[in-house]
Amino acid sequence: MSVPAPAASQVNSRRTTELFLLVFAWGISVAAYANAGYGVTDEWPPGLAGYATTLGAYCLVAHLAVRQFARYADPLVLPAVMLLQGLGLALIYRLDLDEKNPTERSFGPLAPRGDSGIQLIWAAIGILLFVAVLVAIRDHRVLQRYTYTAGAAGLVLLALPALLPAQYSQVNGARIWVRFSGFSIQPGEFAKLLLIVFFAGYLVVKRDVLALASRRVMGIDLPRGRDLGPIIVAWAASLMILIAERDLGSSLLFFGVFVVLLYIATERTSWLLFGVVMFVSGAYFAYSQFAHVHRRVEIWLHPFDPDYVSDASYQLVQSLFGFSTGGILGTGLGQGRPNIVPYANTDFILATGGEELGLTGLMAIIVLYGVIVHRGLRTALAARDSFGKLLAAGLAVIVALQVFVVVGGVTRLIPLTGLTTPFLSYGGSSLVANWALVALILRVSDAARRPAPPPTPSTEAETMVVKP
Repeated sequence: MSVPAPAASQVNSRRTTELFLLVFAWGISVAAYANAGYGVTDEWPPGLAGYATTLGAYCLVAHLAVRQFARYADPLVLPAVMLLQGLGLALIYRLDLDEKNPTERSFGPLAPRGDSGIQLIWAAIGILLFVAVLVAIRDHRVLQRYTYTAGAAGLVLLALPALLPAQYSQVNGARIWVRFSGFSIQPGEFAKLLLIVFFAGYLVVKRDVLALASRRVMGIDLPRGRDLGPIIVAWAASLMILIAERDLGSSLLFFGVFVVLLYIATERTSWLLFGVVMFVSGAYFAYSQFAHVHRRVEIWLHPFDPDYVSDASYQLVQSLFGFSTGGILGTGLGQGRPNIVPYANTDFILATGGEELGLTGLMAIIVLYGVIVHRGLRTALAARDSFGKLLAAGLAVIVALQVFVVVGGVTRLIPLTGLTTPFLSYGGSSLVANWALVALILRVSDAARRPAPPPTPSTEAETMVVKP
């Protein structure tokens, strides 16, 4: 007789594990916030109780939503995200303190003001969207029906800043914003989710064709010439983003994700090789033809050049000095000088962490991102449908690429790109979009880890084997 599959109620969903880890993440985040305030003012932050209560409520709402609507989702993703969120709020609050004189540092009994207070509000909006995605999308396979709709919407969102006048879209030379009546949004952050849905849906249908080989050269199966169209289109689109919007980060991000997903879908190493060759050729073309790209590369290569150090490379140089000052264990929260780095709470939030938390703290933050990426890729392996595999892989890869680009930029491994650090950097668009990204990962994870339903009595009778 065959053994029936265990009932769903008999399988440990590990939600209790998630709850304990969330309590741990909450405790670390509150301690970091308190330490940041004490390090600057030698007093505990007056709004500490209100902040702790607010962050605890965020953790509880997110946990209850997962428990109710994605019961079998991975138990490690949400705590890792919440810890990053809490550390980001603590670092932004610490930078807020440097911008205020002693009489303005009392933020009241409830929640902090300044950028940290605004970020706390954006976090609430992000968690509400997180819950809404879990409630609205009960089966991730529904998204495959909207493959081309998502692709068209994503391209519109990407192109929108370039189509608007510069006064409504340009900030610090990059045209990636939509600004109106004091409100601003970065549509590219939401476009990345739509484009990943498009990439996953498109490659599920076309992967068999794209996997065909024309000839084998040095052990590598080369694709047919007629099948190079998708990667050429993605390459051209990334160059258009770079040219029209001066957004090096998004250009690299979207092309990189497409190439990796193309490799995952077809299992052809040749697509990776073609992607690298096209990226290098596109990068050289941009370097030789566009002044803003050329300038960024020169700043990367020669940050201490007298022509750059007092102006163009000042931000990068100060961040490098901050990392050096932090050393292995850091100066301690509130004990460094991260405020001398321009845009320390956005593009260079990792420089703040590197100075005051040291190499140890920075590596811990990177490990948290590694946990999210690892669990996302593990979800992709466990998913029972091809679309879910590519969707989860794409979501994990875009987090990995974004973190690599940001860390590489602030440590001078690669040129600066202007991307934000997920969940750490100040900014509403990035934070809200990334909470939606996490919800999609958990939705696929729930489907992958959910136990199969027990067989019906009629099915059991059909599978019984009667022994003589």
